[in-house]
Amino acid sequence: MASSDVKPKSISRAKKWSEEIENLYRFQQAGYRDEIEYRQVKQGAMVDRWPETGYVKKLQRRDNTFYYYDKQRECEDKEVHKVKVYAY
Repeated sequence: MASSDVKPKSISRAKKWSEEIENLYRFQQAGYRDEIEYRQVKQGAMVDRWPETGYVKKLQRRDNTFYYYDKQRECEDKEVHKVKVYAY
């Protein structure tokens, strides 16, 4: 299977916050499932990350506008259950 054909096999909702959930939250706010889909759509574009935390710093949406994120956590506890976790 080519890397451009990768589709998730299952989906679940996040139960509690973690660094992985924080980054998924940021990708999903920008309109992507996760980093895998972002790289497929943007033809392997690298993701800008904050060096201190490793969180996503900037994402380009499908309409070519940008989302910019802070160094600190942005996914509040009340938003965690909205994050979808995909398994491949």
